[in-house]
Amino acid sequence: MQHNFAIYPSLKDRAVLVSGGATGIGAEIVRAFADQGARVGFLDFDRDAGQALAAELDVIFQYCDLRNIEELRAGVAAVRERTGKFSALVNNAARDDRHEWQDVTPEFWDERMATNLRHQFFVSQAVAPDMIDLGGGSIVNMGSCSWWEAMGGFPAYATTKAAVHGLTRTLARDLGHHGIRVNTVVPGHIMTQRQKDLWSPPEFLQARKERQCLPTLIEPEFVARMVLFLCSDDAAMCSAHNFFVDGGSV
Repeated sequence: MQHNFAIYPSLKDRAVLVSGGATGIGAEIVRAFADQGARVGFLDFDRDAGQALAAELDVIFQYCDLRNIEELRAGVAAVRERTGKFSALVNNAARDDRHEWQDVTPEFWDERMATNLRHQFFVSQAVAPDMIDLGGGSIVNMGSCSWWEAMGGFPAYATTKAAVHGLTRTLARDLGHHGIRVNTVVPGHIMTQRQKDLWSPPEFLQARKERQCLPTLIEPEFVARMVLFLCSDDAAMCSAHNFFVDGGSV
């Protein structure tokens, strides 16, 4: 089916920051904002992929290890110098590496918290003053359908993604009186190249189709379209909620 996607006039020239924007869903989000005429900057640990995407789309890439809070803050500041104050933030960076509960060490647990959750708060903390000065803005945190579906095989990852919803709800309350909206986008099993390469054998994909109400595998562009909507003025009264892009699997 051919899709005729929306153009959002409110996103043109809007400064947007995306974390984890070099590959996968993040890269599709960066591409979607660039197509809207936004001033896009993104942070990522993958230097080669980030530089290639930035050159292709003429957007701003800043290498950054989001697990390091001082490096995170410096990265946000470096992008801001080139885009101006941010009115939209997409906290996308994460890794969904599979792991068994028996093998989890305290060190691995803490590293997964830093990789998948902690940076969402500290990037938000760094960007929220911009939005306050601008009179409003939109923060989108990336969740996951995995814990909603009670999937196993990655307890640290599932815990971080469940916690994202608590972060969204409390930030929405704390920042709402500044006109800042905070929401969670909840992707299902999205057919990024990483998912295809690592965790998408034919029998699994068939099971996904059977679980979903819509029996079509989900491409990253559909997650990006939801993010665009939530960052646009069309979503002016949407805050503190979950927006699923899962084909109806939950």
